[in-house]
Amino acid sequence: MQFIDLAEIEVVAGKGGDGIVAFRREKYVPAGGPAGGNGGWGGSVVLVASNRLQTLLDFRYGRVFKAEDGKKGGPNNCTGAKGSDRLIEVPCGTLVSDADTGEFIGDLTVDGETLGVAQGGKGGLGNKHFLSNRNRAPEHALPGLEGETRRLRLELKLIAEVGIIGLPNAGKSTLISSLSSAKPKVANYPFTTLVPNLGVVRKPTGDGTVFADIPGLISGASQGVGLGHDFLRHIERTRILLHLIDATTDDPIADYRTIQQELEAYGHGLPSRPQIIALNKIDAVDSDVLQLVTLELQKLTPVPIFQVSAVTRQGLDALLQKIWSVLDAQEVSTLR
Repeated sequence: MQFIDLAEIEVVAGKGGDGIVAFRREKYVPAGGPAGGNGGWGGSVVLVASNRLQTLLDFRYGRVFKAEDGKKGGPNNCTGAKGSDRLIEVPCGTLVSDADTGEFIGDLTVDGETLGVAQGGKGGLGNKHFLSNRNRAPEHALPGLEGETRRLRLELKLIAEVGIIGLPNAGKSTLISSLSSAKPKVANYPFTTLVPNLGVVRKPTGDGTVFADIPGLISGASQGVGLGHDFLRHIERTRILLHLIDATTDDPIADYRTIQQELEAYGHGLPSRPQIIALNKIDAVDSDVLQLVTLELQKLTPVPIFQVSAVTRQGLDALLQKIWSVLDAQEVSTLR
């Protein structure tokens, strides 16, 4: 399945039904009078958040969504039926804005949450509404109004509690596959991850926590270099950043600085997001070198630093315990 996180669509609400001209002609009713009913409202277009979807792929092939028109009025003062609303499912985490004006319309984050994006047209008035002392038999009615038409920009920002960041080949995909049932592509070369991967990691209590493996950032990602620029938005919603560093590279300290500089340049609250640092691939590094790298990193940041191996699972239990404790502390702080 392709991962699409940006899309533009056109939504067209239904036209209101026309009012009609009709008169009562019933036996034993000598003064029937006008009895033309109003047209029904046109259907509206409504977006619905769904946790069954993970991508905006459906909107690559279908870009125009129209609601049903309202029905015309009937005789005997009967109002026409309302047109059916058009419900469009989008992934949880979808931001909606007007593609022409840039106006922000809404943010759908909770499964089942709805957002009206185009209002159906009002039904036209039947001739019964034009009865007056001067006009006892009106012979005109009004047509229904057109529904709203808008072009929308949909932007998906994944909803995950923990975002795994790092340079290409730091072992992010291997880590998320070790912690969850997610099976991203893993290989010994950069940029094997071309799209974000989500995995659910179970807490000791049994609750699931969503981890997001974000494609590798490189220097200049915040200005559009490499793959990371398109995916930095996906860590805006995360509660914790897990910064994974390859301990086998020539200069892990420089790698750390590169990612921190990109977070600073991108902004959007990422520099102040709680972080945990994990030195990965420790099974392939001498203990003396590992200790030296850890001490150098500790001089640069007060952030907790863990030594792990995603392949052998060494150190992962301690890392997860720290993640759970930070998440729990955030929940307690929110309740206060």
